[in-house]
Amino acid sequence: MSDPVGKLPSELDQLPDRDTEETAEWAASLDAVAQAAGTRRAEYLLRRTLQHAEAAGLALPKLLETDYVNTIPTAAEPEFPGDEAMEARITAWNRWNAAAMVTRGSKYGVGGHIATFASAAWLYETGFQHFFRGKEADGSGDQLYIQGHASPGIYARAFLDGRISEQQLDNFRQESGGNGLPSYPHPRRLPWLWEFPTVSMGLGPLSAIYQARFNRYLQNRNIKDTANSHVWAFLGDGEMDEPESTAALALASREQLDNLTFVINCNLQRLDGPVRANFRVVQELEAQFRGAGWNVIKTLWGSAWDELFQLDTTGALVRRLREVPDAQFQTYATRDVAYIRQHFFGVNAELVQLAGVLSDAKIAECFHTSRGGHEPRKVYAAYKAALEHKGAPTVILAQTVKGYTLGAGFESKNANHQMKKLTIDEFKSMRDKLGLPIPDSAFEGGQVPYGHPGANSPEVQYLNERRAALGGPAPARKVHHVALPAPADRSFAPLIKGSGKQEMATTMAFVRLVKDLMRDKETGKRWVPIVPDEARTFGMESLFPSAGIYSPLGQTYEPVDRDQLMYYKEAKDGQILNEGITEAGAMADFIAACTSYATHGEPMIPFYIFYSMFGWQRTADQMWQLADQLGKGFIVGATAGRTTLTGEGLQHADGHSHLIASTNPASLNYDPAFAYEIAVIVKDGLRRMYGEQPEDVFYYLTVYNEPKVQPAMPEGVEEGILKGLYRFNQASDLENAPAADAAKIQLMASGTAIHWILEAQALLAADWNVAADVWSATSWGELRRDALECDEALLRGEVRTPYVTRALEGAAGPVLAVSDWMRQVPDQISQWVEQDYTSLGTDGFGLSDTREGARRHFGVDAQSIVVAALAQLARRGEVPASAVKEARERYGL
Repeated sequence: MSDPVGKLPSELDQLPDRDTEETAEWAASLDAVAQAAGTRRAEYLLRRTLQHAEAAGLALPKLLETDYVNTIPTAAEPEFPGDEAMEARITAWNRWNAAAMVTRGSKYGVGGHIATFASAAWLYETGFQHFFRGKEADGSGDQLYIQGHASPGIYARAFLDGRISEQQLDNFRQESGGNGLPSYPHPRRLPWLWEFPTVSMGLGPLSAIYQARFNRYLQNRNIKDTANSHVWAFLGDGEMDEPESTAALALASREQLDNLTFVINCNLQRLDGPVRANFRVVQELEAQFRGAGWNVIKTLWGSAWDELFQLDTTGALVRRLREVPDAQFQTYATRDVAYIRQHFFGVNAELVQLAGVLSDAKIAECFHTSRGGHEPRKVYAAYKAALEHKGAPTVILAQTVKGYTLGAGFESKNANHQMKKLTIDEFKSMRDKLGLPIPDSAFEGGQVPYGHPGANSPEVQYLNERRAALGGPAPARKVHHVALPAPADRSFAPLIKGSGKQEMATTMAFVRLVKDLMRDKETGKRWVPIVPDEARTFGMESLFPSAGIYSPLGQTYEPVDRDQLMYYKEAKDGQILNEGITEAGAMADFIAACTSYATHGEPMIPFYIFYSMFGWQRTADQMWQLADQLGKGFIVGATAGRTTLTGEGLQHADGHSHLIASTNPASLNYDPAFAYEIAVIVKDGLRRMYGEQPEDVFYYLTVYNEPKVQPAMPEGVEEGILKGLYRFNQASDLENAPAADAAKIQLMASGTAIHWILEAQALLAADWNVAADVWSATSWGELRRDALECDEALLRGEVRTPYVTRALEGAAGPVLAVSDWMRQVPDQISQWVEQDYTSLGTDGFGLSDTREGARRHFGVDAQSIVVAALAQLARRGEVPASAVKEARERYGL
């Protein structure tokens, strides 16, 4: 008999039942309960049975959603180890100063956020008092990813402990004078305080996961003992809509990152309104995290709710909480008790009966303010449970009221994210609610005062004692500079001397160089190769057996290619981070490795290699995050350019990454043409980033998959390679050099385009008696950076000539610049070139074709360059105009 239409067999239908009679008895028992006690009782028993099975370790699918109640009931909360009254006073001062700082700054129109920290204050303060390890203890301390909009509260705390002055508070978001505070966590702007930039929403949670993973990487490779380092990421429930926020949840559980805790502030509000207006974000997040294998702790209700739950003998209250949508619960927080009695309790007789024994004061307390995230005992219990849980990361879903303690005008209002100030009367009301000793006279002149109990006050002494016990101030960023020795020259020698008659793509040249550098006895172990996938495409398979692919489990299977020389080898101490198909994850890995010098005092040398098209275009926001976090390392865009990747077409044809990269001030961007240029650039990059005087920069190199003979390095070109331009050869060096009185032109190119202009140089000499010198432009960006610095110097009264101007001084004829990028890339330097200047490039969309076909299509092949050069000379009257038409016809253009 076939199954009914639409009914699929379940997994149980396919498993043999060795005792059908027993199975039938269990099913009959459940039916009996449903008939005798109702379906709700049957559901309850099933849920409790599944929970018991999960706790017992039985291999059953987990419940993805539990009741809308606290995971840790009040009776199971551990003893609170702190002075709760003292911590309440400390938190009150921090709440006050956070609100005062933003309000005082509002007169300058600089903005700021008040409601977020007001909501999350206890989530931070409980951590600072009891959990977050500082940098002065053994190890690296904890890593704190602070929610960007909560920064005023962190500044307020640093003011209380004496690390920030009142003047700095008054300069919040006013940095140009040199004594201000950045709006959000910005390590580049306040490098002694902030470790991680987090306000670009979604990048914080993604980076936190990979930071926790990198901590384990350092541990497993015996580079740094990070066993006591814990990563805490503070996030908003609205922020979890960003795809990056949840992109790596499975990685965290798969690698059992129990050194990681997410704390999601569930105040049920996004920036403009409710998070899940018609749904329940807490339940949705619980299912998402539990499904991904995380330990989930819900801290939803304050202790005022205990009485209500004790009275709920039928489960009606729990069922009602499960069905009320977020937006409606937000409304309850702002309405009077009569409204709550009617709209929450009035839906059925069981709830009406329950509400009948509750006072108006109790209902108001529960629905207006009593949330788990506002009670230090409940937050402490959740944090302690998170640290004690082993084998999986933990997420804490803490419910709060956005704008808590700021008054009725702020609390739970949709507009509170945009509200930047309180009135004096609102501040006085807040003062009374918090019990702060601030007299009315302090408000004279209409200015809200900052508050401080005094450097020797019990509050500050308690705060300092707690931080001392936990390893010093937090958050904090400390850099203990460790200069790495320069690698031996023998690693660079093969690229310097060239490839002889053998053809080699610059991608292979870079990989070969790194492979040699990874053998260096001093620094080899510090290299961190990162690839999102297709390592074999970039010729990196030779690293697999020697360096190993990192896996915390090692290799639990026999690889299919084990009998081959370059088999796929995974190892617990593997050096390569092969991330799978995730450029965002690979970038998060890269950032963690790039900043290890500060986070752990261990400088690492990461290089992240990827399909060029899928770097800056996909993850430019993370490149800014990298710059803000002062990261150091090498980003390598392989298969670069719009015409080198044959057959792949539009989606793989990158003609614009260098333009995007030029917008990032920390990125030093190079487009080397030859292997020896790569050697010089990497060697100098190691010096600049990891030498005695390290710079907070990173390198972007583009390399190509087009095999070419790699020449030996000419004499004296090192400076030009690093500055961005040098003359590779002159027309007079050619075997059949043009006549001495021939028309002259300067051909300039970067990357693989150097080969096109070399061919064009020969054609111009042989067919048209035109003398063309060839220049290698290793970095259009560095040439522009130098020129901009010269322009800025002129405003200070210093007269400096840009390097590109000096390099081309006296070069005869016009300049024609060519690249495999859109023309805007070489055009970056045009205003500082004194000769007539024009360019050729690959503007427009890519297409599938051969390299030759694509280059002819874009007009950048050697013959097209010849025609363009003749046209430039004809406009100057240096060759006959007829030569241009003749060339077009000869070359079939």
